[in-house]
Amino acid sequence: MHVGTGSSFLEQLSAITEGWDGSIERRYCHLSNVSALLNQYLERINWVGFYLMKEDRTALVLGPFQGKVACTDISLDRGVCGLAARSKQSVRVDDVHTFPGHIACDSASRSELVVPLINKNGDVLGVLDVDSAQRGRFAEDDQHLLERAAKIISQALWT
Repeated sequence: MHVGTGSSFLEQLSAITEGWDGSIERRYCHLSNVSALLNQYLERINWVGFYLMKEDRTALVLGPFQGKVACTDISLDRGVCGLAARSKQSVRVDDVHTFPGHIACDSASRSELVVPLINKNGDVLGVLDVDSAQRGRFAEDDQHLLERAAKIISQALWT
């Protein structure tokens, strides 16, 4: 299913991230459910999940995801995830094999969309990363929807 405007998707996302008790364990529970929800709703993807900012803010570390085994640590100066975290901007890449410094965790991935998770103070908490084996898979509407989702996630699961 292609999410389209995504109102029902965003409603479901809000519902499954409600009631966070402030614990790391429950944050991971909610992020696990969010990655499963995204995997269910997004068509033609081969990986979806989160990389979360390490406490020392030098790298991203693998969080909950759906897909094949993934890279565990991503330096902020590398890859699409690193760029999104550094710039605090979403990064949509039609062909990752032409992206300088791309980190090939899964050689089948061709396109990628990474959206930063940002708290109310403007600090990057991590990124939402979605990969597809289809070149040019992600459009502007996908980016806008995932940016709205990232805002819901950031507000619901971080104080």
